[in-house]
Amino acid sequence: MFRPQAAAPVLEIPLAGGGVWSLAEQKPERFTLIVFYRGFHCPICKRYLQQLESLLDRYAEVGVTSVIAISGDEKEPATRTVEEWDLARLLIGYGQSIESMREWGLFVSRKIKESEPDLFGEPGLFLIRPDGTVFAAILNTMPFGRPHLDELIGSIKSINERDYPARGES
Repeated sequence: MFRPQAAAPVLEIPLAGGGVWSLAEQKPERFTLIVFYRGFHCPICKRYLQQLESLLDRYAEVGVTSVIAISGDEKEPATRTVEEWDLARLLIGYGQSIESMREWGLFVSRKIKESEPDLFGEPGLFLIRPDGTVFAAILNTMPFGRPHLDELIGSIKSINERDYPARGES
C-alpha cells in the first residue's frame, strides 16, 4: 500500500458521459478529489454524491478543481447513476477493476443482497496533489462513516492557508 507523499497509483477510467478520465492528465489548482463509491445499488452513495455535486463550486474556491466519483459499476448502472441521481456536473467514472481497488487500498465486499454486484469496492476519498502524490486518504469498510463533505472544504482551506504537509508518510 502506498503512503501519503508517494505517487498515487495509475488511474484511467471511462466516464459515464463518454471519454476517459486520467489522473495523470489532471492539473488542479491545489488538489484532485477522488471519491470511490460502492455503486448504483447504494442509497447512501446517492445522497453522498448528490451532496458532493452541490458543493463543487465551494470545492473549486479552495483549489479542488478536479473532482470525480468512481465505482466498479459497468456502463449501464453508471449511466443510470448520472441520470437517476440527477448528477449533471459531477464526473462519474465506472469500470474500476478489483485489482485497481486493491491498488488504491479500498476494501472489497462480497454481495449480500441480490441488488449488489458479486464484488464491489467500499468507499474511499483521496486528495491528490498536482504532482500526482497522495496528500490524504480516507478509507471505509462500510457505506456509513464517510467524511463530511462540507467540513472537508474548511479543512482544505486551512491546509492551503497554513501550507500544512501531508501526514502519515512514516
